[in-house]
Amino acid sequence: MDRPAIDLAIVMEREAAPNQWEAWRHRPVEVVAHESAFGDAPRLLRDDGRIARVLHPGFRLELFRDECEGYHLNLSSGVPSWFVMWRSDDEDPSRAWPETLSVSYNEAGRLLDAQEHVDNLPLPQEVAQWLQAFNDEHYRPEPKRRRRPASFVSPAERTR
Repeated sequence: MDRPAIDLAIVMEREAAPNQWEAWRHRPVEVVAHESAFGDAPRLLRDDGRIARVLHPGFRLELFRDECEGYHLNLSSGVPSWFVMWRSDDEDPSRAWPETLSVSYNEAGRLLDAQEHVDNLPLPQEVAQWLQAFNDEHYRPEPKRRRRPASFVSPAERTR
């Protein structure tokens, strides 16, 4: 079964000595539609000695039915976002690269729980509409279950 997908590229920024405590600061600054002219290897876009920007092509965002709750949470947050997980080189802290990209709030939470670097960027309106259309078709919220007040539950069952 084919899943809806889009091909993307991520621009990472590296700032030299942003403050007295850091030698380097890395962050994703833009997610753009992939173009064949980008090739498949990272490309330096700019480096003035203080700020460098590198384009990382070749990311594919696929939508999965079992992630619809995470998509719903992202879309209903007020500011829908891309979630970019990136890593840096332990031996050369001036190097960092994006590893994965998501639009699922739950997936971003799992990555953060695993102590990964995850930054968010605003989701363009056309991508948010595409995601909303997928979610409208596939998301079924779990029905709310009525919980009995604890006073009506036997003491033995209250600790469960």
